[in-house]
Formats: sequence, structure tokens, C-alpha cells
Amino acid sequence: MTWLPTFDTSSLAYVGVFVGVLLAFSGIYQILTRSETLSETRNRRMKMIAAGATTEEMLRLLKPTADEWSLKHVPFIGTIPSDLRRAGLTATPSVFLMVMIGAFAVITLAASTMISASSAALVGLIVSILAPITWLRFLRNKRMDTLVRQLPDALDLMSRGLRVGHPLNTTIAAVAKDMRDPIATEFGVMVDQVSFGDDLVDAVMDFAERTELEDARYLAVSVAIQHGTGGNLADVLSTLSKVIRDRMSMRKRIKAISAEGRLTSYFLSFLPFLIFGAMSATSPDYYIGVMDNPMFRPMAIVVVGLVIANFVVMQRLVNFRI
Repeated sequence: MTWLPTFDTSSLAYVGVFVGVLLAFSGIYQILTRSETLSETRNRRMKMIAAGATTEEMLRLLKPTADEWSLKHVPFIGTIPSDLRRAGLTATPSVFLMVMIGAFAVITLAASTMISASSAALVGLIVSILAPITWLRFLRNKRMDTLVRQLPDALDLMSRGLRVGHPLNTTIAAVAKDMRDPIATEFGVMVDQVSFGDDLVDAVMDFAERTELEDARYLAVSVAIQHGTGGNLADVLSTLSKVIRDRMSMRKRIKAISAEGRLTSYFLSFLPFLIFGAMSATSPDYYIGVMDNPMFRPMAIVVVGLVIANFVVMQRLVNFRI
């Protein structure tokens, strides 16, 4: 007499797939959101000092890492090291890529139990590759935009400190202490570099390399020129702050003026897809009835290519770099 219940093995398989997808998303989330606390950073540095780490080894933690990895020339994923650094995330590019590949395998396997293999691969590509990189670039752009908006206030704070007689490294430390992230973190890294024996000019240059911002490069050049030839750095920083604010104001004005053109480009770019969806819903035979024609596929490829070209050209016409 069998009194044990009979389990369906397919149900266990679905449970296993669900657990695998959950673990994959948890790994991606941990990589993208993990940040080192102040106490963790202090303990790590104290351990290195206790282990006899040299000054060069300590500074290597603070300097930006070079993008020397084998996929740097691959489109779409070649800028992952720079994107991670500018987004303020501590994950390494190799770990980030490995988690995406693992998530792609798990999601594709899970989706293949419900849809075809090609469709499952497409779903895995979108969810595990395109979505994390798009999210990473969103975080990068958001952090860099915030940094640019904070930079004029930081320069004014440094200029006032220099006018009352404070040295430059003290004014940088004041920015790191009194302002909020992300500029507080970036200036705090410069303070740490100088504290560990690095040159002030090199620390500011590293700040420009980490952020890859044009305004940060202007700051680095100004500090380097003042350090080499002398001059009134307070006035230079004050002028640079005014220039950055004027550029931000001009960007907003041009964006408002070109709003109609950008909306028109979006409408004209998505109008063919809207027409295709409406015709497919109201008259399904309109396209399906001619799919067997040998000219259907070449013409469809030409139409899609023209729609993409229209979107790219119109975006270039309505987006301006200031």
C-alpha cells in the first residue's frame, strides 16, 4: 500500500528554475548596489598598513583603474569599466560580466520551457544583458549630472577658502566635509590621495580621469597651471564656476527650444510601428496575406532600415552638445 503522495517532477523543475532566476537577479542587484561603508574602508586600510603595505600600494586603491580588458573594443559592453567607475559602483567588470552571462543562461533555460529556443534566447538577452547595462548607464548619467550641478558650488566654496588664506588642500577637504555625494566622495578621494603622499596636482588629474567630465578637466588644468606658474587661483575658480553655470543654463534653454523637434522625431519614428500594430489588429490579412511573396522579406528589411535611419538622423538634428 503506497501512502506517500506522488510528486510531479515537472513542478520540481519549475521550482528549481524559479530559484535559479531569483539567485541570478539577487546577484546582479548585489553587484550594482553594493557600496563600502566608511568603517569598512577604514578597516581595510588599517589592515593594509598593519601588513606593511607601501605608499604606492595604498595609492593604487584610490587611483582609477585602466580599462585594460579584452572586451574594451566590443560595442555596447566595451565601456563597462568606465561606466562602473563613473556610476560609483565597486563591482569589477569581470564579475559584472560573469553575472550577466550566468543570468542569461538561467533565464534562457527557464524561458525555453514555455516558448521556443530562439524566443527564449531573445528574452534572456533583453533581461540579463540589455537591461543591466541600460540600468548601469542610467546610474552613470544620473551621478555625473548630479556631480556637474554640484561642481559650481564646490568651486565657489574653494574660491572663498582661498581668499581667506586657506591652502588648496584644506579647501578641497572642506568640500568633501560640507557637501553631499557624489562630489563629497570624489573630493574625499583626492584628500586621501594627498594624505597618503600623492601630489595635489596628480590627485586633481585623477579626479578628472575618474569622472571624464570636461568641467573637471578644466579644474585640473587650472590647478596644474597655478601650481607651475602661480597666479590668483581663487579668481580662476570663481570664473570657472560662472562658466559652468552659464553652460548649464544654456543647455536648459536649448533643450526647451528643441522640445518640439524632439517630440516630432519621437512621433515620426514610432508612427510606422503604431500603423503596423493598428493594421495587424484591424486587418490581420493585410500583412499575413503577402508574407509568402518573395519580395516581402527584402522590402520589410528595407522599411525597417529606413525607419532606424530616420530615427538616428532626426536625433542628431535635435540633440545639441554644449
